[in-house]
Parts: sequence; C-alpha cells; structure tokens
Amino acid sequence: MKRIILFVLTNVLVVAVLGVVASLLGVNRYLTGSGLNLGALLGFALVFGFGGAIISLLISKPVAKWSSGVRVINQPTNVDEAWIVDTVRKLSERAGIGMPEVGIFDGAPNAFATGAFRNSALVAVSTGLLQGMTHEEIEAVIGHEISHVANGDMVTMTLIQGVMNTFVVFLSRVIGYAVDSFLRKGDERSSGPGIGYYISTMVLDIVLGFAAAIVVAWFSRHREFRADAGSAQLLGRKQPMINALARLGNMQPSELPKSVAAFGITGGVGQLFASHPPLEERIAALQNAQS
Repeated sequence: MKRIILFVLTNVLVVAVLGVVASLLGVNRYLTGSGLNLGALLGFALVFGFGGAIISLLISKPVAKWSSGVRVINQPTNVDEAWIVDTVRKLSERAGIGMPEVGIFDGAPNAFATGAFRNSALVAVSTGLLQGMTHEEIEAVIGHEISHVANGDMVTMTLIQGVMNTFVVFLSRVIGYAVDSFLRKGDERSSGPGIGYYISTMVLDIVLGFAAAIVVAWFSRHREFRADAGSAQLLGRKQPMINALARLGNMQPSELPKSVAAFGITGGVGQLFASHPPLEERIAALQNAQS
C-alpha cells in the first residue's frame, strides 16, 4: 500500500508544480483568441500527463527512502540483516532481475518495492514485519515484492497514470472553457479566459483526479493477486504466502499518518480507492489456484 500511496501523491504534486510552471512561463498556447486549439491542448495534456507520471517514477526510490525513513543495508550488521539480504538476492535471481537495494524502516507490519527500473529497484521491510512474522512468512512477503518488480508493475502503473493524467488535463480544460464561455455569453468586451475558466478547471482537476485514482487503484488491486501468485511460484509452494496474509489479518493495524489517512478507508465508497484487495479474497485466490 505504501508504494501506491507514495507514487500517487508524488504524481499529484509533480503535475501541480508543472501546471504552475506552465502558467508562469506562459506556455498555455492552447488558448487562443478564437477559442481552444484542441490539437495543441491534447499535446499539452500528453506532455504534462505523462511527464508528471514519468518524473514521479524516476524519483520514486529516493522519495520512498526519505518519506519512510528507510535505512539501506549496505553491509549487514547482524544475523537478521544478513538473512534479509540473502533472501532478497536468492529470490531476485529466481525472478531474473538485478539485485535490488535492501532496506529496513520502523513501523507496523509492511513492506514495499519501488524504483524506475527492474534491475535497480528497492525492497524494504518494516521492523513490525520482522518482529511479527516467521522467516518463512517474511520470505513470502519479500517474494511478493520481488514479483512486483519482475512484473514491471511500477512501469505499467506509470503508463496508466499518464493516460489518466492526460484525460484529466484535457477534459477539465475543455469543460472549463465551455463553462467560462457560457458565463460570459454576450460579453464582447472580454477576451481570453475568465475567472469561470480557472475555477472550473481547478475544481474539475480535483474531481476528475479522484475518478482517475479509482482506475489506478483498480489496477493496483488486480496486480496484488498476480504478485501473490508470483510469490508462491518463487517459493515453490503457496502455503507460506497464505500464512503471511492470514498473519497480517490477525495483526492490529496501526494508525496511518495524517498525510495519507484518507487512503485508509476500508468500507463503502472507500473500497474503490483501496490499493489492495481484502486479505480474505487474496487468500481465497491462492487457495483456489492450481498448485
């Protein structure tokens, strides 16, 4: 979950900064005296949409290290650290990817993998996970994260986020221009976009951004099932991953930081924004899978 939250939040911030820079530099050339230049607007939306997503991907690893307080294990200092590094190396070799950086961060049971390239990723596990699970269960969780890297989930998510960003930027400005034109109907003295355009665009960026987040969350949930199956394949059996998921279900969840608390909704409409499926569904999918 941490991997998805960091990526989405970083993407939103990057796109917002790009938008401000574009306004200051006056590169919004899609607005002309005769109306919207849809071709230019589409180009603008593509550049900003995919630009924001790609930049978010490229900085995902340093952002994850900073925001989660990850301590990278450059040289193991104890038996546990040596075991984690060896486990990541073993599973990475089986998955056919380069050895990721390995890190530990303080917190409740959790783990994540991130990075722009499958051969230079980061795999991090929390102290809560190390203290609350058996070695076999931790190995299954690490296998799950390695599978995310091997499957190229972060790159695929970047492409989906880029498409969603493009959709949001393009549609919000088309609708915003239409609203502004309606409000200023008959006003021949005014030229250029009015306050109606800027307010409508701002509101629509937020509303459509939520709709785009639902699509990204759906993709994330879908990939979790595949990563669970990938862990079972790397370990040669599915029971360790089933046990790890069951263990997580019995652990007391910690309170999320205020900056990401909105992502902690578990029921009702909040399920649409959930980055992970319910643990019961993931366990059932593994149990029903062919061995």
